[in-house]
Amino acid sequence: MFNKKICWFMLILILLVVAGCGPSDSTNTEGTADDATGETDKENSSENAESDGDQTTLTLWHIETGPSKESIEEAVERFEKNNPNVSVDVSQQENDPYKSQLSVAMGGGNPPDVFHSWGGGWLKQFVDSDQVMNITDSVDESLYNEAALSVSTFDGKVYGAPVSMDVVPVFYNKDIFEEYGLEEPETYNDLLEIVETLTDNDITPFALANQTKWTGSFYLMYLAERIGGPELFNEAFERTGRNFDDTAYVEAGKKVQELVEMGAFPEGVNGMNYDTGQSRQMLYTESAAMMTMGGWLVNNVRDEMPEFEDKLGFFLFPSIEGGDGEKNHVVGGVSPVFSVAQQTEHSELAAELVNELASLETATDMSNNAGSISAVNGVEYEDPYIKEMSEVLESSQAMQTYYDQTLPPELAQVHLDTTQALFGLSMEPEQAMAEVEATAKEVLKE
Repeated sequence: MFNKKICWFMLILILLVVAGCGPSDSTNTEGTADDATGETDKENSSENAESDGDQTTLTLWHIETGPSKESIEEAVERFEKNNPNVSVDVSQQENDPYKSQLSVAMGGGNPPDVFHSWGGGWLKQFVDSDQVMNITDSVDESLYNEAALSVSTFDGKVYGAPVSMDVVPVFYNKDIFEEYGLEEPETYNDLLEIVETLTDNDITPFALANQTKWTGSFYLMYLAERIGGPELFNEAFERTGRNFDDTAYVEAGKKVQELVEMGAFPEGVNGMNYDTGQSRQMLYTESAAMMTMGGWLVNNVRDEMPEFEDKLGFFLFPSIEGGDGEKNHVVGGVSPVFSVAQQTEHSELAAELVNELASLETATDMSNNAGSISAVNGVEYEDPYIKEMSEVLESSQAMQTYYDQTLPPELAQVHLDTTQALFGLSMEPEQAMAEVEATAKEVLKE
């Protein structure tokens, strides 16, 4: 009898356990709903990440250093403060490998959300391959200098917001000019007379370190523009008229080599390193009298030899008799320009970050702390040098952007290589320009 009671008890207990473990109708219904709407729930979770308190991360690539880098970091801090659920992963890249690294990232489908560019042809190649977001509706175009904004505007659509601009004048030592009775040249012939006077007195006319190649490119750009006029490059680049082997380019190459043969540049110029300050040391020691360089030279002087600043003057590269370019045409650039990658998953936030990076506050900070000309209207300059350069840029009738930043990378490299060869007297101008044009036919669309 006792055993029967135990058996009945055990049977009831087993039934209760089975009943408790078995699926109920409500559980079945909930499981079906999850299967049917799981993807929708994931999408809603992603869209409402900020409201739910989830953290969103944006990536930013740039190449700025020193005070400019600090200005960008401060802009990022302001953006993060305004967007507490968003963090920005900032990657400061080295200048020389940056272009290839970004190209690889774009091609591999893993670009940063926001990236630094110089506008022009380099940015346009990504725009043409649908890798850059149209931010026309996200930016206030009236905030920006028209010439600066034009480098990132294609077919009437804005693909980047500019922060700063640069002008490349000819800097000179005022004491040396005064000692030898020299005046700022109005024409190229005046400049040649200055070169002769300086070489006669054992002073190198132009401090130049051309191992990096882009430093010598300034001379070819100016000479080509002064001979062929402001539309020469545009016609060759856009394949609408003259080409890169035009007589104006050949003549510019000949003038570069004439200057080399006159002793206008230091011996071994192609082996000298700009990044280590070799050309600037020639200025500081007064073994050279002039230097064609961007406005950032002023900051270099202040960091390296502040007492030299009082001796520093500048003028624009002179016009050439019979040429189509004018003295108030400038070589310069726009950088940084900030753009949004088309593949970003956070387009609105990325565009908002661009607006902060290219704001009046950022531009003012860069101008007064990093010595750059603002691409944003309304900056009040504290630096007299930068204010004067800004006035020069505003009064100029044309600006030629840097070839190596405007041309597609492959063509830009050929331009730099052949220009360096001109300085080394290892290539005839006709051959150099023919090589550039041959590459242009392959790279640029007719």
